[in-house]
Amino acid sequence: MKKWLIPLIIIAVIAFGLYQWAVGFNNTAVEYEADAKTAWSNVESSYQRRNDLIGNLVKTVQGAADFERGTLTDVIEARAKATSTNIDANNLTPENMAAFQQAQSGLTGALSKLMVVVERYPDLKANQNFLELQSQLEGTENRINVARDRFNEKVNIYDIHTTKFPGKLLAGWFGFEEMARYEAAPGSENAPDVNFDFD
Repeated sequence: MKKWLIPLIIIAVIAFGLYQWAVGFNNTAVEYEADAKTAWSNVESSYQRRNDLIGNLVKTVQGAADFERGTLTDVIEARAKATSTNIDANNLTPENMAAFQQAQSGLTGALSKLMVVVERYPDLKANQNFLELQSQLEGTENRINVARDRFNEKVNIYDIHTTKFPGKLLAGWFGFEEMARYEAAPGSENAPDVNFDFD
């Protein structure tokens, strides 16, 4: 065997190993990124369900002729803002996430106020449609929490894969950037809970 052939074989084996490592890293990162984007779609879907239910709730409440119009207007405006604030799964930046969270928090606050005001309307509290919508909203709020937690778990897996050494070296080369997580809005620890229990 010629002496020059041994170094050539060694170089080829190393090059092939590096290629396999890079391909494996890229394919895994693509999979994790897709999982995180799908989880984000589930978050948006849960919020969309809430927005749809709130629309029905507003229509039911509007039927009470003497219901406080200012409270309803606040909910309608907050809902319009929340539904117009969407994020493309390819653009999950901290700024976009903050804007989305702010819009959703505004709607949660307006909905809380609406539910407190409903206390003064016994006929409305006894309305079967209203009671069913309350129950569905409660379940949807739980789904939203679960969807946000799952999204953060998927983002965590993706971020660890793309920021841990030596994968971090390839992440920039392949264009993988750190994703923003869903975080509690500032001051949300002091925000009132939506109260669905009117017994």
